[in-house]
Amino acid sequence: MRTSRRAKRMRLSIYCDGNLVATRPQGLSENSVERFIIQKANWILSKLEHFKKFKGNFFFRNNKAEYLKHKEEARKFIGNRIEHFNNFYNFQFNRINIRNQKTRWGSCSKKGNLNFNYKVALLPARIADYIIVHELCHLKEFNHSKEFWDLVSRTAPDHRDIRKELRNSRLNLH
Repeated sequence: MRTSRRAKRMRLSIYCDGNLVATRPQGLSENSVERFIIQKANWILSKLEHFKKFKGNFFFRNNKAEYLKHKEEARKFIGNRIEHFNNFYNFQFNRINIRNQKTRWGSCSKKGNLNFNYKVALLPARIADYIIVHELCHLKEFNHSKEFWDLVSRTAPDHRDIRKELRNSRLNLH
């Protein structure tokens, strides 16, 4: 159980290894937390059942050692894939950054910097390529308009299926 000064309500997180973490606002009693967990028992069991389907294929340890171990490999992989896709798009960008992010696979800044989670390089190729193409296309369309998705579909025509797969599998960045 964690206590957070910023938390406004109770929150439960279930990780692929079966760990359950309850985050509570300051001042909330442990009895209240226990009652909350009991109320959410069916949800907890359904999520644990959901994780069993994946048998750990897409889950990563989130620590500095793993990040440092894979960072340069990720930089090379992502750099090569950007070069490959940018031969088609020919977009201008500033820098490529490899990070250990907890909540994002990638992002694109207004300054033209492309940021990627090192874990992208550990994903199946079609998913990694989609994430890379997605961020690359933000260099031209800094939104998720029809024009943006038209750009993405030029090199990732199955992007809808991949997005659905990402959502349904809830690939865990933790």
